[in-house]
Amino acid sequence: MTTFLGLPSVHAPGGVGALEGSEGFATAARRALGDTQLRGNIGRATTTIRGKRAAVVAEVPDWEELREAGRTLKAATMARLPELLEQLEQQVTARGGVVHWARDAAEANAIVTRLVQATGADEVVKVKSMATQEIGLNEALEAAGIAAWETDLAELIVQLGHDTPSHILVPAIHRNRSEIREIFRREMPGLGTELDPDMTDDPRELAMTARRHLRRTFLRARVAVSGANFAVAETGTLSVVESEGNGRMCLTLPQTLITVMGIEKLVPTWTDLEVFLQLLPRSSTGERMNPYTSMWTGVTPGDGPQEFHLVLLDNGRTAVLGDEVGREALHCIRCSACLNVCPVYERTGGHAYGSVYPGPIGAILSPQLTGLTGGSVNDSLPYASSLCGACYDVCPVKIDIPSILVELRAQHVEAQADASRVPTPEALAMRAASVAMSSAARWRLLQRTSRLGRLLGRARAGGERRIRSLPPPLSAWTSARDLPVPPAETFRESWERERGGRP
Repeated sequence: MTTFLGLPSVHAPGGVGALEGSEGFATAARRALGDTQLRGNIGRATTTIRGKRAAVVAEVPDWEELREAGRTLKAATMARLPELLEQLEQQVTARGGVVHWARDAAEANAIVTRLVQATGADEVVKVKSMATQEIGLNEALEAAGIAAWETDLAELIVQLGHDTPSHILVPAIHRNRSEIREIFRREMPGLGTELDPDMTDDPRELAMTARRHLRRTFLRARVAVSGANFAVAETGTLSVVESEGNGRMCLTLPQTLITVMGIEKLVPTWTDLEVFLQLLPRSSTGERMNPYTSMWTGVTPGDGPQEFHLVLLDNGRTAVLGDEVGREALHCIRCSACLNVCPVYERTGGHAYGSVYPGPIGAILSPQLTGLTGGSVNDSLPYASSLCGACYDVCPVKIDIPSILVELRAQHVEAQADASRVPTPEALAMRAASVAMSSAARWRLLQRTSRLGRLLGRARAGGERRIRSLPPPLSAWTSARDLPVPPAETFRESWERERGGRP
């Protein structure tokens, strides 16, 4: 076995795969906020999913106990991860599978490409997989002359639209029915699928069109690539849960199955799996159970794929594991509940985050996987939050995302200080505040001086006055926010006027 777990922890190389965008969150979010169609599409979708989740969660009397069980199981698994991964490898190998270890995205892509080429195939069918999106597998296979066909409906829409996913669970959440119909009309005829000239944007009709398009691909494919929602260490069993049946087709029809799995997706035993199969569907799709729960263990002669390969992916995960606070991010089961309640995500969509992992979980996971350097694009992600705490309230494994965001902000400030000897504007502002607040006289003087800000206030809708712009360097703050106009009278002055004497 070639293992990376005994080596020094390293972050995923910047720019490899789809963990980092080309611009900071604030810049991308500002552009997204101007797209009213995008905001409408995402707002309607997340509202619907939130309602469904709330209804099915309310049916479970011990939901909070289940959440605590999930949190405890994940923490215990991370504490034993090296030995559990070795146990998984032994069990998969004993049952006819082959295990490969990939340190980063480039190594994982090279392994999968080599395995596909060894079969002589020039195409693969894919089950929806965050891990393969993370490493940019489709692009790597395309560069090697291998076509990778997405079979999940939402992933198919994104692929045909030459787009990128905007949501963990519903990648095409930013598209409405009319847009999907136009994508099908434009792309499918060129791929050999005949379309009804009178095709409408009725969801059932669109789904049936996609089914006709995919069926020929399913039947001819010799190689499939999947991710894994869970892996059971004690038996070597892999599991994928999905709602459309495309996963079942990919996992049973081809001769060769290649699974790419992040090393954190382990559970120790079958009993542990019971907890997560209750938490995941309710938190993700608002269902009591997934319509299709597929499990496979190695190779079974005469039944299903006769060649199975498991690629265990690090890509920065061991570095995250080494962070006492941040390692909770590895507990994520990719349900996307945090995205659906996040007021920031609902208004900006997933593309603003730059990474394949958007929303609150992406704001903590992506910068940890790539590393906070003080100057990378992902350094902006920990600030893509109002710290309202809604993400923690819905997380099925109780990841304390707000606390991790605060910790990452502190790490970012330290990384900036380490990268430059020149103090940042933020550091200078904090020093100035410290000087002012350490003296009552200086603090009173500052309060009186702040009244000058009333001259900068402008009326907004409803008559409220706000400061919309300040001169540099304070313009960095007002470029993304408005400031309240300072009051005409301070609290101390009001106290003295009404009661006499200082408070």
